[in-house]
Formats: sequence, C-alpha cells, structure tokens
Amino acid sequence: MSDEFSDVQAWASALLAQLRPAERRRVNRAVAVELRRSESQRIASQQNPDGTPYAPRAKKNLRGKAGAIRRRMFSKMRTARYLRVQATDTEAIVGYTGAIARLALVHQEGRTDRPAPGQKPVRYPRRKLLGFTQQERETVLDTLARHLAGHRL
Repeated sequence: MSDEFSDVQAWASALLAQLRPAERRRVNRAVAVELRRSESQRIASQQNPDGTPYAPRAKKNLRGKAGAIRRRMFSKMRTARYLRVQATDTEAIVGYTGAIARLALVHQEGRTDRPAPGQKPVRYPRRKLLGFTQQERETVLDTLARHLAGHRL
C-alpha cells in the first residue's frame, strides 16, 4: 500500500494479522477487485484522480477524414484483460503488465514516446490512469470493515 493509505494500513494491520494467510489473501483480492472497478469507471469518465478531465487528444489533421477517432481514450485499457488484479496475503495490486504497462506509464507521467516505429517522438500530456480518490479510499475501508465484521474481529 502507498503513503496515502498509511493510516488505513495502521488501522487494519492488527486486525488482519489475526486472520490466516488464506483469509488475508481473500480480503486483499476483494479490495483489489473493488479498486479495479472504481479505476475502470473513472477512466471511462476520462477523469484524473483529482477530478479534473484528461487533456484532450491533439488534433493532427483538421481536414482529415470525418469520424477518424471513433472511441474514447483508454477504452480497452480499462478492461479486466489489461487492468490486472493480484492479491497475496500481504498486498493487493491493481495495475498493468507487459507492453500495455509501458503505454500506461507514458500517459501516467507525461513522457515522450514514438506513436509508431519511424515517427517523430511525441510528448504526451499527463493523464493519470491510476491513482486514489477519496471515494476509493472509503471503498477500501468499507470492504475491509465488511470482511472483518464477518469474522467478528
């Protein structure tokens, strides 16, 4: 977990320590699935974690074919096929792997990349694909509380 969740980690660590590793893995998976669902919805609404909209795509050819861009940015990247969940008894991870992870990092940090081999490098604006909102933080707390309440800890 990151620094944004240090108080959540302090609150839950003593309670989670009382669970068996399989139960901790189960609760971490539930948290990760909830986070993936929330991140996917936020990416679909084209918003950064702070609520600001993503920087729009650059308009390259204003006289080009009408309707050339048919879908929203990152529509495939928000699916469960690419936005992966991993849970162990010590952590819950939501992120990208492989080549899609490199593309996500370029947009997350606003790096320079080549759109296709042989083309000039392009500086992409920062579009935060992954990040915690206040609502996601409350979702994590609710998921932990629901699971721990079932064990009466």
